[in-house]
Parts: sequence; structure tokens; C-alpha cells
Amino acid sequence: MNSGNSMNISSLIIASSLIFISVFFSYFQKLKLEKEILIGVVRAVIQLVIIGYILSYIFGLKNPIFTTLLLLFMIYNASGNAAKRGKGIHKGLTISFIAISCGTTITLAVLVISGAIKYQPYEIIPVGGMIISNSMIAIGLCYKQLLSNFKNRRDEVQTKLALGADILPSSIEIVRDSIKTGMIPTIDSMRTLGTVSLPGMMTGLILAGTSPLQAIRFQIMVTFMLLSTTSIATFIACYLSYKYFFNDRKQLI
Repeated sequence: MNSGNSMNISSLIIASSLIFISVFFSYFQKLKLEKEILIGVVRAVIQLVIIGYILSYIFGLKNPIFTTLLLLFMIYNASGNAAKRGKGIHKGLTISFIAISCGTTITLAVLVISGAIKYQPYEIIPVGGMIISNSMIAIGLCYKQLLSNFKNRRDEVQTKLALGADILPSSIEIVRDSIKTGMIPTIDSMRTLGTVSLPGMMTGLILAGTSPLQAIRFQIMVTFMLLSTTSIATFIACYLSYKYFFNDRKQLI
């Protein structure tokens, strides 16, 4: 391992040989994923290089308006990806945007007000990126669970409607189950912190030369913020989405 916070090109090239392990297993097991792996690797490298230059420029600006616009752009892209994972969810893009925006805004506001981070691009953008991506994944899981539950428990919902229940009481268990599905991965990752895995941010800080005790403080903050934004985003997304499974006459579509 190199000391300090730098990595030379030769070390990176040698490390890139790890890619061929995945290619080998794909070929050996006839998974036919070799092309997708190589395309994914090339795209990842190109995208990371581009974003590296962009971030270097943005970090130099220190403009709060530009930082906010970039966060909105990230939220919009994440919302689009979440909506794609939940094909069949009416107004998925709009709902995802509202949910992720609320989760991100509330969480970042608490972090900034508490003094944990500053509203500077070199802090807000990386932290915001973690929050937004985690919300995107959680909402995607919620959408899939909503679609599955409304399909598999259709008779149950219709029975409740027939007995005079409104749409929320008829589908409340489905909504709660979907929120739970979106939150479980974040909760499970919390349980294994330090005993099974050292999270990416903590590992990166240690590799960069930060003391483990200081890195732990940042990781605790990250853990809490991810839990917060996941809770907010999944709650809003599910409660805005379930209504569109019913028509104006409160009948299950």
C-alpha cells in the first residue's frame, strides 16, 4: 500500500488487472457478460475522469448557487433512475424527485446547522451524492415492492374496499411493507459496521492518512444521515405512489 494519499499510475494499471477475474468467471461459466463488463469498465473510467475535472473546477468556484443547481441536477438524474426501476408507478419521476429532494434537503440542513459540514462544494457535493444515491436505491426497492404487493394482494385490497374501507386503510399494510423493504438494506448495513465491513468513506479517509478515530466520527455521521434520508424519502414516495393504484371512484386499477 502506498503511503499518504496518492496512487501512481503503474499501481492503478496493475490493480486494473482485477477486472479480468470477472471476465474470466463470466467466460468460464458462459454467463455472456464479458462485453457488458468491459463496456461498464470503460464507461466508469471515462465518467470518473470527466467528473474529476468537473469537480476540480466546481470546488474552485465555491459558489452556493452553482452548488445547489448541481445538487438539483443530481436529484433529477437519481429520480429518473428510480422511476425506471419502478415502471408502472404513475408519475414516478415527479414523486421520486419530491421524495429525494425532501430527504436530501432536510438531512443536509441538519448537518449544516449542526456544523458537521459546511455548505461548500467540496463537502456538500460528496455528502449529497451519498444521500441522493442511497435514496434512489431505497425508492427503487419501494416501487418494486408496491407493484408486487398490489398485484399479489389484489383480492385482499378489493375485499377491504367492498367492506367500506377507504383506499388508505385498504392498502396501509402494503404501503408499510414497501417502506420497510426500502429501509432494510440501510438498517442491515448499520448492524454490520465495524464487525463485517469497513464502509467506503471510512476506508477512504484512513487510506488518505486520517486517523481511524477521526474517520469513525465521519462514518457515524454518514450512517445517521443515510438512515434519515432513507426514512424520509421512502415514506414520501410510498404515500404519494399508492393513490395512483386506484381510480377516481376508489376502485383498484
